[in-house]
Amino acid sequence: MSRIRIKAGKNIYQIIKDGGFNFNSISTYFGPAVGPRWLVASGFDLTLLKGRLLGRSQPVQLIGASAGAFRFAAWLQPEALKSYNKLLDAYINVIYSREDTPATALKKLTGIVNEYLEDDALSFALANKKYRLVVITARARGLVALDNPWLQKTALITCFVFNYFSRENIYKFADRVVFYNASKPPAFCLQPQFRGSCVQLNEINFKYAIMASGAIPLVIEGVRDIYGAPRGVYRDGGLIDYNLTHQFAVKENEIVLFFHHQERIIPGWLDKKLKSRIPEPYTLNNVLMVFPSQSFVENLPGGKVPDRTDFVTFINDQEKRINNWRKAVELSAPLGEEFLELVESGKIRDVVEKL
Repeated sequence: MSRIRIKAGKNIYQIIKDGGFNFNSISTYFGPAVGPRWLVASGFDLTLLKGRLLGRSQPVQLIGASAGAFRFAAWLQPEALKSYNKLLDAYINVIYSREDTPATALKKLTGIVNEYLEDDALSFALANKKYRLVVITARARGLVALDNPWLQKTALITCFVFNYFSRENIYKFADRVVFYNASKPPAFCLQPQFRGSCVQLNEINFKYAIMASGAIPLVIEGVRDIYGAPRGVYRDGGLIDYNLTHQFAVKENEIVLFFHHQERIIPGWLDKKLKSRIPEPYTLNNVLMVFPSQSFVENLPGGKVPDRTDFVTFINDQEKRINNWRKAVELSAPLGEEFLELVESGKIRDVVEKL
C-alpha cells in the first residue's frame, strides 16, 4: 500500500496527467509551520538533497515559516546533508521541563540553531547558487508583543475572536515580515494583495530570523529588534502564514512543491479550529502537494504524526518521546524514494489527484 498521496492544483494537474512533470519546473519548495510534524518530511527532504534534484536549471525558492524555515536553512549550508542531520539530532534530543519559561525555551531554541548553523558558514550559505531562502515571521503588535503571559494570552484570545470574523483582522495584531536571500524581494511580495514588509538576509540577522520564525506565542519568547528589520518583537511566522497562503509561482507552468503532514491546508495558526477556513483558490493553482497516507500515519508510534503535545504527554518520560520521534524519522525515510519512483516510472500520472 502506498505511503504517500499526491495532489495537484489545476495548472499542474493536467501537466502531470499529460506526462509533463519535470523537476526543473519546480520554482519553489514550501515548508509549512507545523512544529514537530516536520519530522515526517525529513526523508522527503533528504532524498531531494542527496539527488540534487532541485535547482539544476534555475535557483529554487525555499520558503518557510517556523519548522519550514529550520529545514531549509540547512539546505543552504556548505555541507547541507550534515547540517540537516545535525538539525534532526538537536531538535529531537532537546529536553523541555515543567520549569521552563518562554525565556528558557528561547535559549534552548537558540541552542538548536547554533548546533546546525555554523557562523563561519553563513557567508557561503548566503552565496548559494541553487537555493534562495525565504523566511516568514510575524512582528507582534500591541499586547501580543508583551512578555506577560496573561496579557499576551488575552491578546491572542481577542485576536482569535477577530480572526473568526475575518482573516484580515489578523493584521491588527501582527505584521508579516519576510526575510529573503536574493538581490530583490520574492515575486509574491511584489503582488498587490501582499501585506507586509521585506528584509534582506545577511550574516548578522540570519540566525535571528530563523529563531524568530519559530518563536511560538506563549511558549517561546519573541526575538527583539532584528538587525535591518523594523523594530519590535518577532514571533512565529505561522501566526499569519501557518500553511499555504500565497501564490508563489510566477509562470503558469511553474510548480510549487509542498510536502505536508496531512491533507487539510490551514491558512493561519488561529484557523486550526475553523474547519471552513481554507486557502484562497488561486494560491493552489500551481501547487503539487505530497503528504503521508492514512495507512502510513497509523503505523507511526502512537498512530500519529509527532506534534507538540508529545512534550506534555512524555514530560516525565523524555526517552520515550525521543525514541518515538526517531522511529517516525526512520519510518519516513522511504517517502522521498517512493515519490521519486512514481516520477521516474511515470506512475505519478495514475495516482495524482486534483487539489
